Amino acid sequence: MVNVTGFRVVSAVLLGFSAFLGLGLVRAQQMPVEPAKEDYVKAHYTKYEYRIPMRDGKKLFTSVYVPKDDSQTYPILMDRTPYSVGPYGEDAYKKSLGPSEEFQKAGYIFVYQDVRGRYMSEGEFVEMHPHIDDKKSAADVDDSSDMYDTIEFLLKHVANNNGKVGIWGISYPGFYTSASIIDSHPALKAASPQAPMTDLFFTDDAYHGGAFMLAANFGFYSAFKPMVEPSLPPKHTVPFDFGTPDGYEFYLKVGNTRNLDKMYLKGTNFLFNDQLSHTTYDDYWKARDLSRHMKNIKCAVMTVGGWFDGEDLSGPFKTFHAIDQFNPGLPNSLVVGPWVHGGWVTTDGDHLGDVKFDAKTSEYFRANIQFPFFEYYLKGKGTGLPKAYVFETGTNVWRKYDSWPPAKAQGKTLYLHAGGKLSFEPPSEKESADEYVSDPAHPVPFIDYMATAVPQRYMVDDQRFASRRTDVLAYASDPLTEDVTIAGPVYPKLRVSSTGTDSDFVVKLIDVYPNDFPEDEAANTSKRVIGAPAIRMGGYQQLLRGEPMRAKFRNSWEKPEALTPGKLVELNFSMPDVNHTFRRGHRIMVQIQSSWFPLADRNPQSFVEIPDAKPEDFKKATEKVFHQKDAASGVEVLVLAQ
Repeated sequence: MVNVTGFRVVSAVLLGFSAFLGLGLVRAQQMPVEPAKEDYVKAHYTKYEYRIPMRDGKKLFTSVYVPKDDSQTYPILMDRTPYSVGPYGEDAYKKSLGPSEEFQKAGYIFVYQDVRGRYMSEGEFVEMHPHIDDKKSAADVDDSSDMYDTIEFLLKHVANNNGKVGIWGISYPGFYTSASIIDSHPALKAASPQAPMTDLFFTDDAYHGGAFMLAANFGFYSAFKPMVEPSLPPKHTVPFDFGTPDGYEFYLKVGNTRNLDKMYLKGTNFLFNDQLSHTTYDDYWKARDLSRHMKNIKCAVMTVGGWFDGEDLSGPFKTFHAIDQFNPGLPNSLVVGPWVHGGWVTTDGDHLGDVKFDAKTSEYFRANIQFPFFEYYLKGKGTGLPKAYVFETGTNVWRKYDSWPPAKAQGKTLYLHAGGKLSFEPPSEKESADEYVSDPAHPVPFIDYMATAVPQRYMVDDQRFASRRTDVLAYASDPLTEDVTIAGPVYPKLRVSSTGTDSDFVVKLIDVYPNDFPEDEAANTSKRVIGAPAIRMGGYQQLLRGEPMRAKFRNSWEKPEALTPGKLVELNFSMPDVNHTFRRGHRIMVQIQSSWFPLADRNPQSFVEIPDAKPEDFKKATEKVFHQKDAASGVEVLVLAQ
């Protein structure tokens, strides 16, 4: 088990030392690069370094690797990053180039650029720099204008380019990819935003359902710090010392989330405080919703995501749909596999935790989807992609669709019933409800093992430990008599009440394996603690999707409203898409709870500004979930007919 928060955090921990994509430690541990690969790059490419002037006079540091074979021309393939383009110096080469090995062997001009205000680039770094739709002067700059000016320079100063440019990037570089293609340069022909940060307040890194994603954000910003002037990466980085291997214990002792700054960061990172302090959907977040600006795009786009991305799961879907909305007719494809954040690069994609996918999906994507996409639009080889190229978990097969969600998917609701039952039939009881006591002093953990970061595997982890808690409600269907495939977003529709003036309601959609599910002793190597036996897959409760919803946002994201204790309210929200088949003999389960710690911050269950909540604000609350005829709770899903 590798306890890492994912691409965004690990990149920051090893700022400047990553050899490829900013993946840092994850790639170094899982996919070591042999020295021969570094020799290949030096043998076949010449490295140049430029400080490219932007229209406002600032210069962006850019590394360019040009094939030594000058008998032909090559397309330019760019990666713009806040995580450093190192190593620096024209004699210091990256160990590998491009999105995968296929590219450096096929021949491209590879370009890596430090974005504004990061490492060796001048200018001011602004978190997810808002796009400027109407630029009135040369002083109005953003990532779209920086990309445009960079392309202009490269076309004129880099020899043997064929006049065509592509761009790609994962996570924060995925955001820069999306931002760079707005009002795109005519030479830009292909782009692939991968796990792009798109709207941090809505189910990307910062907030989910109004709840602050605690462990991931503090883990990231304890390493990703503001820079005041151009500088090389430090030679050594010191990871944050939690003082314990148990993140649950660490964050519980901290108290309110503001104490993380008071006790540890001590005012040194305004970026963290910006994320923490903007607790409603205010102008800060609205300006950073890039999906509102995905206009005037002139290149083909392949947006990539992972079904089990714990950081930027919704970003790819929001980006994909926004591009369709504002650029009708543009070649625009969505690719989603069974991956964690950046997992199509860092893993084989054949399993996650205890769950197997029966194929090396990452290898398939790199060779058969990603590489052909750029070859087609930058070199004219092969063909384009279908509208949606998605992996279906459960059956473990790739599917191609003409739209996403698939046009034939129909909405059906999984209703909660008394006695922990779940079915597609609505309840008929006149009065029926379940209740539990939620105690902020003893929140429900999101994993049943110790970690200070966010283990990527939590997205499919066994939920039996949660089912056994008295503060978690579990509803399960009868064993299925036929396969049930769901494809698209998931919509919880709860009817609830609370004795508190605010509460969270976490909804989890789960695939329950049959008790006689066959064990694969060779493959099942998951350990909870050293020396413990491997987990048994019979009865495994595989998490498919889970999201919190902060009840005070039930009517408005801008203007939260307190709950009236004991009053029934509607709580309707959405969770990111899934593409999963519940196999015959399996059961569908829905779990409901009011904390998910420390994945999300604790709701004190009183209507206060949560980062500044006082100890006395944290109160127990009795939560009631109704499942009766006039107040039916359930989860709406899109079902594909078999």
